Amino acid sequence: MRILVVEDDKDIMEVIAYSLSRAGFHVVSAADGEEALRVLEKEVPELIILDLLLPKIDGKEVCRRIKQNEKTRNVPVLMLTALGEEMDRVVGFELGADDYVVKPFSPRELVLRVSAILRRMRPKDEPVQKLEFGELAIYPESFKVEVDGREVSLTSTEFRLLHFLASNPGRILTREVLLDRVWGYTYEGYARTVDTHVYRLREKLGRAGSRIETVRGIGYRFRG
Repeated sequence: MRILVVEDDKDIMEVIAYSLSRAGFHVVSAADGEEALRVLEKEVPELIILDLLLPKIDGKEVCRRIKQNEKTRNVPVLMLTALGEEMDRVVGFELGADDYVVKPFSPRELVLRVSAILRRMRPKDEPVQKLEFGELAIYPESFKVEVDGREVSLTSTEFRLLHFLASNPGRILTREVLLDRVWGYTYEGYARTVDTHVYRLREKLGRAGSRIETVRGIGYRFRG
């Protein structure tokens, strides 16, 4: 599988490329935002690892363009962010990024995170039925969501989160369970990833967002 890594620090780029290559991935690199967009014009990878602090065109703008482009909008994006830059991560999620890793990071964690994203993007063999809850309709096969008959644009991670919640109506799901089933991993300190995605999901769903209820101190529950 081909992975585009957009990182301007040569040392970090070498570590990432070496780790991914050892795991069997084919790595294509870009040192700035302009180069990344040129690479994407020629060939679409299976996944993009994107540093947010880039020269020429910053990572947030690159992510925005990726998600606006018909050819690349469904390609998962894994952000690389600096320690403590929570606002960058929130903005990245708003632009459609699927996950993030904080620098400095463990190469093994990065590879596991990449593998988890790609694993959950694989199509399932069995047909999945449409889910309907009053004003909300979820179409798993086409990754489409409608509220009051109007389509709502969700990222792939937001869709998977909503689908998993809606597939378990009335059940209290902890953040750890959601991380494991939606993101494909559990990792201490990343539970806030779930909260950020739920917040964005509620906003996008409008009145249907109230179906995702917070269970204080535990996690979330979908009201069917």
